[in-house]
Amino acid sequence: MVWAGAWRGTGMKIGIVEDEAVWRDKIQAVIEEYFKDKNILSEIKSYSSGKDFMENADTDLLFLDIELEEGEDGFDIAEQLMHFGNQCKVCFLTSHTEMTRLGYRVNAFRYIDKKHLEEINEALDFFLETRIQDRIIYCKDNTGICKKINLNELLLIETYGRKLKYRMLDGSEYFCEGRISETAKNLSQFGFFQIQRSYIVNLKYIEKVNSREVALCNGVEVVIGRAHSKEFKKEFFKWRMRFDN
Repeated sequence: MVWAGAWRGTGMKIGIVEDEAVWRDKIQAVIEEYFKDKNILSEIKSYSSGKDFMENADTDLLFLDIELEEGEDGFDIAEQLMHFGNQCKVCFLTSHTEMTRLGYRVNAFRYIDKKHLEEINEALDFFLETRIQDRIIYCKDNTGICKKINLNELLLIETYGRKLKYRMLDGSEYFCEGRISETAKNLSQFGFFQIQRSYIVNLKYIEKVNSREVALCNGVEVVIGRAHSKEFKKEFFKWRMRFDN
């Protein structure tokens, strides 16, 4: 299952570094169409040089041309990212497939032959699958900016007007678009449960359960909705048995 297809309203940050405007536009068009078809929010930024990109290298997946103008080299740019601890994945773009052998230097995520840009779709599919394994989701805040959220650090989600508030273990909060019922459905596979009309909780951070409410590890208490009570207790104890074993 591809994470993106299961989660409407999420997004991810994509960077493109390509010095030729024609190729840059073609590559961006393929990526935009991919996310449109899967109904995923995305933030795509294009750059004509590695220097411009490195000034704000905030991206999850980078499509990087190997041969750039003004003596820039895609492999060198990728090495700079590694040197500074940037965790983004790099898909190299090239018209010369013989250059792919050099990718071991920078642990290349994928190589895209410019003559076969449809390979971008496969690369995006695979990347989204790795995000599932990393338990990372993306959602758009009320300013339109994509936020990266680590499910391992997500304590609970609650409705906040017409938005959802994501409350993290460290006390930080994110306000994003979304419907709580749809969000609960998509997060259920990761140990989250909609405990009442307005709250989704991370089951692993529940410390106490009684007939009326649950207490989370940070001291927050959430009332168990009457309509959700029976199913919640069933799922919670099933999850605890699996976790304890």
